[in-house]
Amino acid sequence: MTKSFELIAGQPVLDLVNTLDWRFRESGPEELLDSYDDLLGFAEQSGLLSQRVGRSLRRAEAASAARALQQAKDLRECAAQILYALVDDLEPPVEAVLKLERHLHTAEANRTLRWTSSRIRFLWPSEDDPRLPLWMLTQSAVNLITSAGALSVRACAAPDCRWLFLDTSKNHTRRWCDMKVCGNRMKVRRFKVQHRAG
Repeated sequence: MTKSFELIAGQPVLDLVNTLDWRFRESGPEELLDSYDDLLGFAEQSGLLSQRVGRSLRRAEAASAARALQQAKDLRECAAQILYALVDDLEPPVEAVLKLERHLHTAEANRTLRWTSSRIRFLWPSEDDPRLPLWMLTQSAVNLITSAGALSVRACAAPDCRWLFLDTSKNHTRRWCDMKVCGNRMKVRRFKVQHRAG
């Protein structure tokens, strides 16, 4: 059975970063990408891969699938370092930027320009390469990080959570990854503190 991911971020690479759940919790994070099948499920639910392509990729050789999963986690962590630095108004680590650049070069080397449906567009030539979701996520990461949209990336105000999301609220004042989860939890915590103080 395919794992269900909570895609609240508004952009695939932000949801990818959030797949290392409770990243800032004292007791340690929780890995949500436990297998290559999880990565494919995530890519399908994010709208990057069709279920037809996902079914094809699930037949990938185990060692190649494992390598693709590890590379996707490597992409996730270098993207996380860059994005959390931007959110915290810091300069991103040089090594993380260089890693993202290496991922981009690999993805670009596996993309081609083709005339299709009355226009020229980029296509991924091979739908049976297990690295396909990695390349698509790399493109998502670079598109966001190099765009004005990077200025709208926020981290959840709950200190243990800090899930990333794109703040598309009218006044850019969204504070929580999910009001029903972290927002309510923090309100309850504040209420208890105020009543203990009173």
